[in-house]
Amino acid sequence: MLLKKSRYSRNRNRWQHFFKPWQQVDLLLFLLPIVVSTFGGFMILSTELTQGENKWWGHLLVAAIGFLLALLIARSRYSNLQRWHWITYTITNISLIAVMAIGVSAKGAQRWIYVFGFNLQPSEFAKIGVIITLAALLHKRTASTLPNFFRALAITAVPWGLVFLQPDLATSLVFGAIVLAMLYWANANPGWLILLISPVIAAILFSIPWPMPEPFVLHEALFFTPLGLIWSFTMGLVGWRTLPWKKFCIGGIGALALNLLGGELGIFAWNNILREYQKGRITSFLNPEGDPLGSGYHLIQSRIAIGAGEWFGWGPFNGPMTQLNFVPEQHTDFIFSAVGEEFGFIGCLVLLLAFCLICQRLLHIALTAKDNFGSLMAIGVLAMIVFQMAVNIGMTIGLAPVAGIPLPFMSYGRSAMLANFIAIGLIESVANFRQLKRY
Repeated sequence: MLLKKSRYSRNRNRWQHFFKPWQQVDLLLFLLPIVVSTFGGFMILSTELTQGENKWWGHLLVAAIGFLLALLIARSRYSNLQRWHWITYTITNISLIAVMAIGVSAKGAQRWIYVFGFNLQPSEFAKIGVIITLAALLHKRTASTLPNFFRALAITAVPWGLVFLQPDLATSLVFGAIVLAMLYWANANPGWLILLISPVIAAILFSIPWPMPEPFVLHEALFFTPLGLIWSFTMGLVGWRTLPWKKFCIGGIGALALNLLGGELGIFAWNNILREYQKGRITSFLNPEGDPLGSGYHLIQSRIAIGAGEWFGWGPFNGPMTQLNFVPEQHTDFIFSAVGEEFGFIGCLVLLLAFCLICQRLLHIALTAKDNFGSLMAIGVLAMIVFQMAVNIGMTIGLAPVAGIPLPFMSYGRSAMLANFIAIGLIESVANFRQLKRY
C-alpha cells in the first residue's frame, strides 16, 4: 500500500514538474484558438470537397505548428523582448524591403517571399513586430504628450508605408487599428486620436453632396459639401480644445485646414488616381446589385449563402452554395459564409461567442499584467484580432467593403495562422509571468 502511494506521489510530482513552466497561463486563451482553428479546418474541407483540393490538412498542420510555437513562447520571459525591440523593428523592416526586392507576385501584388518551398507573407509577422516595438516605446514614455505621440506615429510610419507600397491596403488598415488602440491605452488624448483619423472621414464626407444635389464648386479643383464643411469645422473645434497651441487658435485652424485638405485630396485621388476596379471594390458593398457579375458578385453570393442557412443551417457538407462553389475564395476571406450556410444563425453565434471569449481573456490579461509593456502588447493583439474579425465578418454580410482580410484562425493562410499563434504565445507569456495575489 505504501509502495503504491509512493509511486503515485512520484508520478504526480513528475507531471507537476513538467507543467510548472506553464502553471499560470490562461488555459481558455490556449484552448479557444485550437478549437476555432480545428473548426476552420473542418469548414475548409467542406468548401473544397468538390474541387479536388486538400488544403484543410495544411491548415491544421500549420495550426499545430503555431500552437507548439505558442507553447515555447509562453514559457519564455516576454520582458526580454523589451531590450531587443529595436532589433525586432529592424528585422521587420528588412523583411518588408526584401519583399519589394525579391518577393513573389500574385493577384497584382508583391507580398510573399519564397522560403524553403513555402510562400511566407512578412506583412503578417510585421504586425507582431509593430506591436512589440510600440509596446516597448510607450512603456518608457506614454503617449500623454504630443512629442511622444508623434514619435510613436513616426516609428510606425516606416513599416506601414512599406506594406502600403506592396500594395497591401488591408494589412495597412490593421496597422492603423493596432496603433490607435495602443496609443489610447498609453494615455493619448482621445481628441488627438479623432484628429488622426479625421482627414479620412473628411475625404468620405466631401464626396457626399447630401442634402444638396451637387457639391459647391468654387474652382474646377475645389469641391465642398455641407457634411464635409460641418465635419471640418467640428474638427477645428476639437483641435482648439485638445491641442496645446491655443494662442491665436493655431490648433483649431490647423485641424480645420487638415480636414479641408484631406477632403480635397480624397476627391482628387478618387477622380485621378484610383482605378475603376478599385472604386468598385470600395463601393460595391453599398449596392452590390449594381454590378452583380463583377465587383458585387462576391458579396451577393456570400449573403445568399448565409441567408440560406436560416437558424440551424443545412448541416455539414450539405450547403448547396458551398458545395457548388458559388462563393469565390470561400476557404480564405469568405469562410464565414460557409459557416452561416451549413450551421445557420446558431452556428455563427457560437463562433462569435468563441471570438468574444478570446477577446475577453486578452483584455483581462491586459488589465492584470505586471507592467505596461505586457499590458500594451495584449491590447495590440486584441485590436488586431477584433479589427480583422469585424471587417471580415462585415464584408461577408455586406456591411463592409471587400478588403481581403482573413478571419483569424478560421481562414486558410499559413503566414496569418502562424502570426496569430505567435501573438497568442506572447500574451500567454504575459499571463504566465504575472505576480498573482494569493488569498
